[in-house]
Order: sequence, then C-alpha cells, then structure tokens
Amino acid sequence: MPDESTLHNEQPARKQQQRSLVTQQKLLDAAVEAFSENGFKGTSTRDIAERAGVHHPLITYHFKNKDQLWRAAADYIFGAFTNSLASALEEYKDQCPKQRMSALIHAYVNYAKNQPALHKVMVQEASYPNPRLEWLIDKHLKPIFTATFGMLEKLQELGVAVPGDPALLFNMIRLSSGGLLALGNELKASSGIDINDPETLSEISEMIVRVFLPGDMPVSVAESIN
Repeated sequence: MPDESTLHNEQPARKQQQRSLVTQQKLLDAAVEAFSENGFKGTSTRDIAERAGVHHPLITYHFKNKDQLWRAAADYIFGAFTNSLASALEEYKDQCPKQRMSALIHAYVNYAKNQPALHKVMVQEASYPNPRLEWLIDKHLKPIFTATFGMLEKLQELGVAVPGDPALLFNMIRLSSGGLLALGNELKASSGIDINDPETLSEISEMIVRVFLPGDMPVSVAESIN
C-alpha cells in the first residue's frame, strides 16, 4: 500500500498530465479550425496559439512544429471519421449490402455535418501537389477507398448501384455527402437550404441513396441474408 508521501507526489503529476491533455486538445481544435479555413501555408502557429488561448511556445512543446501539428490535426479529424464509418458497418453487419452502403452514406453525411473541416482540409491540400496530401491519401483515404470500391462493385453486379467506374462512383457519393455540407453557409444564402435542420440532413442522405443506389436488392440475395 503506497504511503502518504507517495500519494502526495503522484497528485501534482496527475494534475500536470491532465492540464497537458487539455492544452493538447485546445491546440488540436484550434489547428483544425485554422487549417480548414486558411490552409497550411496561410496558417501560422501563432494564430493557432491565439485561437487556443495558450502560450505560443506550448505548440513546439507538444507538437514540435507546424507540420507535426497539421498531421496530428488530420489524424484527429480522419481517425474519428474512420471510426464513425466502422461503427456504421458493424451496426449493419447482418443487413443486405444496400442497407450497409446506405448506413455508410448516412454516417458520412452526419460526420461531415458535425466536422465540416473534413472536406475543407482536403480541398485546401488538394489544390496543389504536396507531401501532406500524399501522407493524407496513404494513411487515411486509400484504406477507406479500397474497402468501399469493393462494396460498390458488388452492388453494381447486383443491379443496385448505377453502372460505371466504381472509383468514380464512390467519389461522386463522397463529394455529394461531404462537399455539399462544406458549403453550408452558401447553400443557406443562395438556396435556403438549412443543413442544421435534421430533416434536411436526413433528406440529403436519402436522396444520395436514391440517386446512386436506385435498384432493389434481388429477392434471392435478400432472402439468403434473412
């Protein structure tokens, strides 16, 4: 059993660790916001520190430099995104392929609504070739793309998904799901579309499913699943 002096020494260390975690999260949140708005080149570490409300030297203490902070912010955004898609697939693992893909689309739309930086960061980085884009593709995008292409090919074979290059089809679904929501302010002003309305968000998901997955599951396949 630890003595009183040991407990006394552990408490300040635990509090310091908690403060460090809080500071890291503040910096990540501020970095996501700044990088999605202004891109990597247009963002300074001083701007991120000011947004986070912390002293500027703490960025180098926690993340070494701006590049490492950008990668940590990207991991934060895209890691949570991947987890949301995986959770949707797990929840619908016993359902038919169309229902599973529909669940992915709904998860995609909802995550893009809650984290608009998902597509804004990609748009910022895809505007010109750079090592960050290559890293983002290799670490986060390719695994999602590879898994989803196979699902879409199967749905095309079943006559559920529209025909064509499955890679192109996936990216059209992806941009409809997330790119649309990244333009939320413009959609509200130009078209009166309020993406903050849950009914509108649901309609976006359902419309994407109807447009890109218009076919019905063959009875034989549906029965084999049930």
